[in-house]
Amino acid sequence: MSIKELYYLADGSITAWMARYGIFLMRVALGIVFFWFGVLKFFPGLSVAEDLASRTISVISFGYVSPSVSVPVLAAWECTIGLGLISGKFLRLTLLLLFLQMTGTFLPLVFFPLETWVQFPYAPSLEGQYIIKNLVLLGAGIVVGATVRGGSMIADPDAAHEAEIKQDV
Repeated sequence: MSIKELYYLADGSITAWMARYGIFLMRVALGIVFFWFGVLKFFPGLSVAEDLASRTISVISFGYVSPSVSVPVLAAWECTIGLGLISGKFLRLTLLLLFLQMTGTFLPLVFFPLETWVQFPYAPSLEGQYIIKNLVLLGAGIVVGATVRGGSMIADPDAAHEAEIKQDV
């Protein structure tokens, strides 16, 4: 067997493995991130996002929701998202909670520009970078959401192309 044939055999096997397990692993990893960040918020001072999150909730609630209420509620919300993703149960509801929560995570970029930008709009502060990385979490949620009705990744480019053609018709 030639090097080229070995390469294509290995590449095909690895790609098939990624297609088979990738969504599952992404869902569980996303769940771990949400659960972990949620748990940190139950312990004052452990989450770097705690202050910014509580002030954001205060702004959107017009000051009616204090940090003593908002932080534990947000912590429970994030833990719920994490457990839903890890378990794979109630994924539609879990993803709804995720997308609602993600909407709120971007608000500090608007509400607190002096803290989230070193130079608007191209140089975020460390806090701004922490927020902007949520685009990756949002994208992962969208990919997981694409599978709630039984969808999956296709490792075979011919089958994927054929499915794409059927979709265009």
